[in-house]
Amino acid sequence: MNTKAYGAYAGDMPLEPIDIQRRAPGPRDVQVDIKYCGVCHSDLHTVRSEWPGTLYPCVPGHEIVGHVTAVGAEVKGFKAGDTVGVGCLVGSCQHCASCAEGLEQYCENGFVGTYNGPTQDPPGHTLGGYSQRIVVDEKFVLKIRHPEEQLAAVAPLLCAGITTYSPLRHWKTGPGKKVGVVGIGGLGHMAIKLAHAMGAHVVAFTTSENKRQDAHQLGADEVVVSRDPGQMKPHTHSFDLILDTVAASHDLDAFIALLKRDGTLCLVGAPEHPHPSPGVFGLIIHRKSIAGSFIGGLPETQEMLDFCAEHGIVSDIEMIRIEQIDEAYERMLKSDVKYRFVIDSASLANT
Repeated sequence: MNTKAYGAYAGDMPLEPIDIQRRAPGPRDVQVDIKYCGVCHSDLHTVRSEWPGTLYPCVPGHEIVGHVTAVGAEVKGFKAGDTVGVGCLVGSCQHCASCAEGLEQYCENGFVGTYNGPTQDPPGHTLGGYSQRIVVDEKFVLKIRHPEEQLAAVAPLLCAGITTYSPLRHWKTGPGKKVGVVGIGGLGHMAIKLAHAMGAHVVAFTTSENKRQDAHQLGADEVVVSRDPGQMKPHTHSFDLILDTVAASHDLDAFIALLKRDGTLCLVGAPEHPHPSPGVFGLIIHRKSIAGSFIGGLPETQEMLDFCAEHGIVSDIEMIRIEQIDEAYERMLKSDVKYRFVIDSASLANT
């Protein structure tokens, strides 16, 4: 079915209106009319070919919230009118060890991303949420329990929320744990909110003194300006987990020094250039670890959405119309947003 969308035909071209085709719902498919779609740094990197392998035309968007308008004959969990979300995944092999554990993001045969992934649908790769509607296998559709008036601010939970929730849960964040969050942006502001709600003592690290009040309002118990050695030193050997959300190359040794024995520095920000290699002795001496974490599987993403609904957690957003997307990308590069842009998908009707 013909669907209005917004995308690019090349990495050096601005986004523009595109007519795309969505398949008719199959037996296990759910058709979703998109109400809001969050804007992620991955969208920018992909559509501009800053990451390898972009397929064109490219229609980004993997933070999707909307309402079900049709379901296939075999769909049991959803019905027309339901409020749902679609995140970063729309498919996986469903038979490897990771898929069997509900960790589809680590599918050993390759997951299918919501955009730029393999599909039999035209044009041969998936097209994302900068569009009026999407058709997805019901296994990759999520229930949204937040009230209608919060739906725009729910959209970024489908990426920024789960990207930070998953490592916090994996390293057992809770009362009695001290958790650091490096960076107070799209990912970092969610990490602070979630770690605080889980009961941890939360310390936010920023390079900017003027973000101190914002970090406290988000839920940080302490705020440290990481460029000031005098503020960093009192925290030496004290953190159970530090979640590094910064998507730019920077020195990791300063944060490794703050981990207690068996502590972990978990990287979730994806920099364009590699971080400088950390010193080995800083890891050996107290059995410290550097790890990474990548979004979440479907069961954990549903758990995260339910947790956020229960605790009244949403993202801090700025709403935009679809034709403002290139301007939004430029502002994202300058960190000129608190803290995520969300597209009002109704604006596609006029393109």
